Amino acid sequence: MPTHVPPVPALPARAGAQPGAHAGATRADDPSQADAAAVAQALGCDRHQGLSTAEATRRLAQNGPNQLRAAPRPSAWRRMLAPLWEPLSLLLLAAAVLSGLVWALEGAVGWPVDSLVIVAVVALNTAIGAWQQARADQAVAALARLSAAHANVLRDGKTQRIASADVVVGDLLLLGEGDAVAADGRLLQAVQLRTLESSLTGESESVMKNTATLAGSAPLGDRLNMAWQGTAVVQGRGRAVVTATGMATQMGAIASLLDATPTLPTPLQTEVARLGRLLGIAALVVAASVVVLLAAVSHWRSAADALPALLLGVSLAVAAVPEGLAAILSVVLALGVQRMARQQAVVKQLAAVETLGAASVIATDKTGTLTRGEMTVVQLVTASGDAQLSGVGYAPGGQVQQAGQPLPTGALQDELVALLGSAALACNAQVLANGSGWVVQGDPTEAALVVADAKLGALRWPAQRHTRIGELAFTPERRRMSTLQRDHQHADAPLLVTKGAPDALLALCSHQRVGKTAQPLDAAAREHINAAVARLSGAALRTLGVASRGLSEAEAGAAQHPVNHGLEQGLCWLGLVGMIDPPRAEAAAAIAQARRAGIRVVMITGDHPQTALRIAADLGIVPADAPVLSGAQIEALDDAALAAALRHTAVLARVAPAQKLRIVAALQAGGAVVAMTGDGVNDAPALKAADIGVAMGITGSEVSQQAARMILADDNLATLVHAVREGRGVFDNIRKFLRYLLSSNLGEVLTVLGGVLGAGALGLVDPTGGGAVVLPLLATQVLWINLVTDSGPALAMGVDPIAPGVMQRAPRPRSARVIDAAMAWGVLQSGVVMAALTLLTLDLFLPGGLLPTAWLPGGPSADAGGLALARTAAFTTLVLAQLFNCFACRSPRASALKGLWANHWLWAAVGLSAVLQVAVVHLPALNLAFGTVPLSAAQWGVCLAMASGVLLASEASKLAQVWRHAARPTPGQ
Repeated sequence: MPTHVPPVPALPARAGAQPGAHAGATRADDPSQADAAAVAQALGCDRHQGLSTAEATRRLAQNGPNQLRAAPRPSAWRRMLAPLWEPLSLLLLAAAVLSGLVWALEGAVGWPVDSLVIVAVVALNTAIGAWQQARADQAVAALARLSAAHANVLRDGKTQRIASADVVVGDLLLLGEGDAVAADGRLLQAVQLRTLESSLTGESESVMKNTATLAGSAPLGDRLNMAWQGTAVVQGRGRAVVTATGMATQMGAIASLLDATPTLPTPLQTEVARLGRLLGIAALVVAASVVVLLAAVSHWRSAADALPALLLGVSLAVAAVPEGLAAILSVVLALGVQRMARQQAVVKQLAAVETLGAASVIATDKTGTLTRGEMTVVQLVTASGDAQLSGVGYAPGGQVQQAGQPLPTGALQDELVALLGSAALACNAQVLANGSGWVVQGDPTEAALVVADAKLGALRWPAQRHTRIGELAFTPERRRMSTLQRDHQHADAPLLVTKGAPDALLALCSHQRVGKTAQPLDAAAREHINAAVARLSGAALRTLGVASRGLSEAEAGAAQHPVNHGLEQGLCWLGLVGMIDPPRAEAAAAIAQARRAGIRVVMITGDHPQTALRIAADLGIVPADAPVLSGAQIEALDDAALAAALRHTAVLARVAPAQKLRIVAALQAGGAVVAMTGDGVNDAPALKAADIGVAMGITGSEVSQQAARMILADDNLATLVHAVREGRGVFDNIRKFLRYLLSSNLGEVLTVLGGVLGAGALGLVDPTGGGAVVLPLLATQVLWINLVTDSGPALAMGVDPIAPGVMQRAPRPRSARVIDAAMAWGVLQSGVVMAALTLLTLDLFLPGGLLPTAWLPGGPSADAGGLALARTAAFTTLVLAQLFNCFACRSPRASALKGLWANHWLWAAVGLSAVLQVAVVHLPALNLAFGTVPLSAAQWGVCLAMASGVLLASEASKLAQVWRHAARPTPGQ
């Protein structure tokens, strides 16, 4: 990114100059401390012609586009293969390699089905992850295209509108109301120029700019002769020579801080990695233990004798690892992402979906997220009383009322017409309709006054009644602005209209308007006005006073000189305006839902503490008398004290941008899982450090959107709360299919292990009499079970409807495991029951076992066909048991009958799995491949009855839990 221009003369450094952030852009120090003409000359910029097109093209080619550096993006093939490095994927690939080795040792007969299926599963998981990442990238890119900026520059003496990315150092920027500043620049001209710098500094008030050279180093917000990239012009016009572009700008400096802020793995990523390691270790331990055990009890005379034992070890390793887990996890998260996208929440990272469900604190900005981001006049006070304005935002809908009733005719109506009409005349903002709503050009406060005047309807002054002939601009010292008008309704008489801070303006008034006449402003009237100001300020309203007076023609001529402010005296006080950025209508409901879900909402704002507390109380975040922590107080606290204070404080006001990162860290230190919202560049480090950074899609800067893991396309807190609900539902479903997969795979492992260890008791002997190891299930049958019963039903469980009470429970702690002790115990119970039922079925179909078999249809036999029949029955029982198990695993406590028909996908998956099992039992080609034989209807009935024991055992366990809970004494007994 460009930091220097081609060789141009450097300004001589002055003694005592402080180094600035733009080293090399103009000179070794801050350009705000250099004369504007000297800066332009040093950069080779003609103040009247700008750069030539050829020179601008050369500089752009040499230094690159005016863009912030994005994080290094991995190549397409690296993004595609990224899921392969997950522990589960590595474990599956190892299992595939081991299966291939066994296939090769057996003579490489046929196809290595085990290895091919496992590799296919891993490939599917990789493809799903890459596809979803591409979808998220496209959504973010679409938002970026919508916000792509342009700039007006002077080149070859002509105004040109170009893409902001094509702006180069030395360009002459032309700034006007509504423009976004494309690069950092030293102002050469500023005519009543005001910029909104909240995205950079966090300050919500616009800043009046000038061209005066600074005498020394100043904070960023006080460099009034500089225009900053990413800020917006809300009033006036100006010219600036570009001193820095891209990463050399002040926004680029903040973007660079992101490199020092690590991206932490989500809780789900941590848990899945942990689970993968545990499963890998368990698979190796079980497989090795069985092989060692068989070696101890067998009499191997050659490597060929050991091959069945090795095959058994591989079978157990495959059975212990749920091959479909990684792919199902990716699909479930991807489906959650798609559902969120339809609700205006763009999730950039799959695992972030689950993190939302764990959020225990939502740290949110006020403006635009909790509030509409649209200043609205709500209260008016004149000599004859108070009035209210209905309607919110910049839409002109609403009306002026008194005590909830239409405005009556009389003195109050006359005063309000003059008050709002004059206030609108003292504004430069415009409110324009577009296809989707209303757009403000200019200062939001002035836009609110224009909209308030429009709400008078037919009472308002006609637009053509006045013509502006002059303006006295607002300055921080004067705290007011005035416009000079010609009133065509009164013989083009000149009129001075002034708006400003009530205390500053009231001191200049000698009269006040009462009805249609001006009356002297005595001490009692002044006290009444001051009391009204205090009352509105106490209600957290921003107040403005409005006054006017008629001028003589001589005064009107003198007033048009910018330096003449002497006519702003002897004014007639018209009234007081109270305005506020109103809360979003849906925000209060979203906050109430979050509180019911055990989630704290913490407001972080740069506004005044009183305003912040009013909005927080209106939205139900805190009571009206709750404490507020200010930025100054935060600065005085160390990290431990700040963490302690945040446990009891939910409103933080006058917060500096740099303090947001400390706030996030302090909340996390207290054990919270933090979802942090933000829109400005200054929010980016905190967004990256939060557990789930949430950027705004409409008002959010490019840097904040890059740093966040999620983007709210509608800037609405209610969307975030809905996404939390989705996240909790996704996590519940992940636990459901994990419970199902692990218990089912444990059942397979215990079946094989139990069959080997209890072969004699079960009658599981070599029918040839050779004494070879006889497996209760073949390796191909184990793989078939994983393929048929794992993938479809588990995936269907991943889209189970969200439980109605999901937002009525507290968020899980940061330390909570996906697989906790209760879930592990349930998995063990289900696995043992499945294995026991499968082995009992095997015993039932074999002679010489524990159970009598004479009554079985067809009777058992000790020949090879009898062993195949017994294996087929056990194989079928285990498949059916897992299908029953998927209904049992939908809830650890609620009966399987509750919401039994709610998930049609689950029924479809179960039905498909059952059909496939029928096929593998009765189709001759599959009989040969999987070592099965057909079963009679009666034998199917036996398998079905045995398999249903899994569901019956689960229901009995849940019923026992209910009884234990009911018998537990309540507190106080």
